[in-house]
Amino acid sequence: MSSDSHRPISLRVSNNRAYVWDVEDIATLRAEHHICGVLTGTLPHLSQQNVFLGIPLLLMPEEAVLLLDKKLAVLVDDARAHPSPSPDTLARWTTARRESAQLQIAAALEAAAKERAGRHSMTEDALRKRREREERRAAAARARALAETAERDPMVPAPPLTASAADRPATPGVGAAPAYTVTVPASSASLPWYAPDHRTCTSLADARAAGVWTYPADLHERARCAVFRDLWEQGFFMGGGIRFGGDFLVYPGDPLRYHSHFTATVHDAPISTIRPMEIVAHGRLGTATKKAHLLCGWDDVKQEVSYFSIEWAGFG
Repeated sequence: MSSDSHRPISLRVSNNRAYVWDVEDIATLRAEHHICGVLTGTLPHLSQQNVFLGIPLLLMPEEAVLLLDKKLAVLVDDARAHPSPSPDTLARWTTARRESAQLQIAAALEAAAKERAGRHSMTEDALRKRREREERRAAAARARALAETAERDPMVPAPPLTASAADRPATPGVGAAPAYTVTVPASSASLPWYAPDHRTCTSLADARAAGVWTYPADLHERARCAVFRDLWEQGFFMGGGIRFGGDFLVYPGDPLRYHSHFTATVHDAPISTIRPMEIVAHGRLGTATKKAHLLCGWDDVKQEVSYFSIEWAGFG
């Protein structure tokens, strides 16, 4: 991990969504700040699947708001941070990118040549002996074919002879140039014309004023942010809960090591009306997935969160 892990992490905003493009920042978010997000990028060598994904990391709005409030991250208006480069700058960047690709291909060719040399490290004497063996086998095969033909009928022409390995024509396409994968940097930090310094917001008020970020915009979104923050401050890891009928999944530790203990549903007020069928559905679904359902009520006046858990149990 880099030595400047305590610097604010850059959250690049596009279409009101916060992304993290730096692998070091992704590791810092998970290991130090208990923020997981969701990887959304395809892998270069496995672009036709969506089981294993790569950068960028997409954050939930509540995660981005929390990081901004805690001064752990800044928001970058990514679209405006990419001004149009001058023709000279673009030409230099294109040339550098082409040279980088050529260097990568040259390194791949050198590595392939070393591998072939190590795999087929045969001396000239060994090659000569192999050719002599093949020629002796071919001569013996011709002699057998002539002998069988003479015994059968002298007037019958001899069958066509099998060519030796040295006389066989080369298979078409064997000598074709192989294809190589060239690595292209995913982050814009290395672009000469990338200028995020003047497009960076350090607070929600600045982001709203610049039109970069609008979340939270109403009472329900404020309640979601407050519940997320309260559970995060208690040491829980948080994830999206839509698959289990809730707003969040609450984990006691890293989701790579633990199953979630709760499915959390956010209510705008601690006295919100809940239908009996909702209680039954939350309780049975939570129990079926080995979780308890957590009802989270946000009091916008007292700025407090209250909790009530539901778990299905047998009767009688």
